[in-house]
Amino acid sequence: MTGEEPTPNPSLQGGEHDLRDSVTSKSSVEATRAVTAFSSGKGDGGLGGIETVRPNIRAMAGYVPGEQLNDPDIIKLNTNESPYPPSPRVFDALRAALTSNSLRKYPQPFGDTFRNAAGRVLNVDPDSILIGNGSDDILTILTRAFVPEGGLIASPAPSYILYKSLAEIQGARFHAIPFTHDWRTDRDSWPRGASLSFVPNPNSPTGTVLDPIDVLRLSKRVSPNPLVVDEAYADFAEPPGYVPLVADWDNLIVTRTFSKSYALAGIRFGFAVARPELVRELLKVKDSYNCDVLSLAAATAAIEDQDYFREVRTKIIATRARMTRELAALGFEVTPSHANFVWCRRADKPLKPIYEELKRQKILVRYMNYPVGPIGSPPGAYDGLRMSVGTDAEIDRLLEELRGIV
Repeated sequence: MTGEEPTPNPSLQGGEHDLRDSVTSKSSVEATRAVTAFSSGKGDGGLGGIETVRPNIRAMAGYVPGEQLNDPDIIKLNTNESPYPPSPRVFDALRAALTSNSLRKYPQPFGDTFRNAAGRVLNVDPDSILIGNGSDDILTILTRAFVPEGGLIASPAPSYILYKSLAEIQGARFHAIPFTHDWRTDRDSWPRGASLSFVPNPNSPTGTVLDPIDVLRLSKRVSPNPLVVDEAYADFAEPPGYVPLVADWDNLIVTRTFSKSYALAGIRFGFAVARPELVRELLKVKDSYNCDVLSLAAATAAIEDQDYFREVRTKIIATRARMTRELAALGFEVTPSHANFVWCRRADKPLKPIYEELKRQKILVRYMNYPVGPIGSPPGAYDGLRMSVGTDAEIDRLLEELRGIV
């Protein structure tokens, strides 16, 4: 090292001087245009282009969320939101947060008020709870924490397509293990060396649940690596899920969301339950303040109002049963569901035109098409219609339209 200043690049020096002179002598609008013109140039002095994006990102298709049309007349039965509003306590909590001194301050970084409330409701140690900006944020944190570049993520198929996207973002491999014909996991086909295994229970798009013995055996097969039971829809199922088992299974992590049973899809809040020593490590990975003041206030109020939660849950399950009966009467093959949606297929008619006609009638359901189906299904694509449970009036309209279509 000589201590001397490096020699400026002659090809840049004049251009930078010209730009500086141009900016200082022009109005703010003209200056902005001058900077834009300079920075958009190719070669030296440019800001780079698509070639600077990591190759694995450029190669991936990316996760495609369900349609969110800006039309108040649309009946939305495509993304499994609750058809009913949140608990009245949620609105009280949001008003209190909006009229207090809270918004100018950072939120609780670990969500201690929520964790204490959830710990009481779920009968778990609050230190075993990790908060997230929706359960997708939790899944991202887990992927960042456990999956190295070139690692392996495994999940059953067909299921939540975000798992593959998370692997692609991480630069990891993804292995999908087809369900058996009766929607069980084929444990012997599961890769022992998976860095992280995701098991949605209930599954989407089918609403099916796994035998707890299968889950236990799978946990042992992948141990010591984590098994994540994604319980986005567990509140609509019996039995109620795997949260009580976290304390006894070293490698079990359970994730939950408030987007479905608590009617807070617009707030974005979720959480994980894991052993406290594991949560302490995961806290290092999450964003510093990943849940804002309003989401924490809403989630705390929602989970504390278990009477309202049970009332809404009962209505959704009753409507789900009616949907199952009446869709079957219309010729659909309806998989028995433990979620807030039903999965419908049929052999006599293509399904995409049914989805398209419903959309023309301002009813959104979700047409889903997977590369493979469960073991024993015909070769090729496996498609179906996933229909969310709506209010009774919304389901009446859905059934009325379907009678005219099929």
